[in-house]
Amino acid sequence: MLTRSVFHSAAIGALLLCSISGASAQSVTDVPSTDLIDDAFIADLEVMLNSPVVHHAIDHQNEVRANISQTEIDALDQSWRAETQTDGAQPVITAALGAPASTYLLRAQASSKGLLSEIFVMDRFGLNVAQSSVTSDFWQGDEAKYQRTFPEGAGAIFIDEPEFNDEVGVWLTQVNLTIDRDGTPIGVGTVEVNLSELARRRAYQGS
Repeated sequence: MLTRSVFHSAAIGALLLCSISGASAQSVTDVPSTDLIDDAFIADLEVMLNSPVVHHAIDHQNEVRANISQTEIDALDQSWRAETQTDGAQPVITAALGAPASTYLLRAQASSKGLLSEIFVMDRFGLNVAQSSVTSDFWQGDEAKYQRTFPEGAGAIFIDEPEFNDEVGVWLTQVNLTIDRDGTPIGVGTVEVNLSELARRRAYQGS
């Protein structure tokens, strides 16, 4: 098991319980539509991702990494991946999860009570800045979540195809948004949404 703070471990465990108890396990063929992620839902995500603590964290990393090379990016990503496979020292992961912006995102995830299963933000290079939990990699610049948002400018939104999580029996999708300041892109936010739970809540509201 990865070394994490007690707060991170407890919160993640609670979120899994919320997902299981909040939304009935669905069939792998019962796919909720991503149309459930409407303008109002996106607006709420934008408010969360445009918090001052998130902007500050992205600005800081954009400044620190201003002259970073692709070789250095690859090295950071490799270090992160290696740390996810060890129970030993995890300096890159520990620094990332201990940042104030990561704590903010974790609390936002926890307050969603199972609706949001992962949140992370990237800088202008596609490198992680803060996250609610440990991601599988550190650099997202070669993935659609970055390539279909940041280069397209402010207001860009990319909703990925739903995927079924066998462990908890729910459908998940990632909503990816360019984070900007006054129309100038500064980073990207990725929010994994529990579509099964969102469908359950919408059905309850309509009943």
